[in-house]
Amino acid sequence: MSTRRIVLIGASGQLGTALQDVFTGREVHAPAHREVDFEDDTALERLLEQTQPDLLINCTAFHNVDLCEREPLRAFAANALAVDRAAGICAARDTAFLTVSTDYVFEGTLRRAYREDDAVGPLTAYGASKAAGEFLTRRHGPRHYIIRTSGVFGTTGTSNKGYTLIEKVLRQAERGEPTRMVDDMIFSPSYAPHVARAVRDLVDARAYGTHHVTNVGAVSWYAFVQRAFAKTGYQNAALEPISHAELGNPTRRPMFSPLENTTFAAIGVVPLPGWEEALDEFLTARRLRVTAAAANGF
Repeated sequence: MSTRRIVLIGASGQLGTALQDVFTGREVHAPAHREVDFEDDTALERLLEQTQPDLLINCTAFHNVDLCEREPLRAFAANALAVDRAAGICAARDTAFLTVSTDYVFEGTLRRAYREDDAVGPLTAYGASKAAGEFLTRRHGPRHYIIRTSGVFGTTGTSNKGYTLIEKVLRQAERGEPTRMVDDMIFSPSYAPHVARAVRDLVDARAYGTHHVTNVGAVSWYAFVQRAFAKTGYQNAALEPISHAELGNPTRRPMFSPLENTTFAAIGVVPLPGWEEALDEFLTARRLRVTAAAANGF
């Protein structure tokens, strides 16, 4: 059965926007939050009854890590219980279900990249709620996709202001403001258009299960921003490396959480490019966007 009709919840974010781009030619229903709240079972069931999709994609999340620590019930309501109910609704309708997870399900102490079959061990309420969402999804049968990403970045349009960290720090450099960036947190960046293309390929292959979908390689946040500054001509911008401890943030985070993909080769899905290539592609797209906006008087 081909996947022709798709419902996409959370379509206005980085990944949701990119998914709409790659699923052109399909019948994609992408309601705004004001139209369908993912945590509203009745509204979700009504939407699925109206659209009769082959696949429901969930790109929503309560992902403010620090706020999740203060509001764990809200975190679990959005990232676990709502996901559980949606997966159950899909299973009852024989509709495939895809939900997006995170490297924060891991503890970050393994000292190598985490693979899909490594045991989870979240440090935060956010990570725990996302891990719970994974487990609860799996209990509804095999027709699901769990997509783990890390540090998703991309551009969503000319009105976007600081939507992701990389956009925020580039704007700081443009204004001549100093930037402090942690150099002891290692991750695998995920460029939204690349992730979206891999998700499309996984869906077309009906490769159900858990997949790590990040750009290849690992880097610290400091080195990631340093390259971005160098590539945009801000190599002399004030960029200071600091440790996570120096930030004074009480929320623990996985300090080494790169993700390794071990599933693509067997199903013929092309791996994502390296993070350096992904960052360069993002910067090129950003430059074109800024130039177009200036030409139009924005």
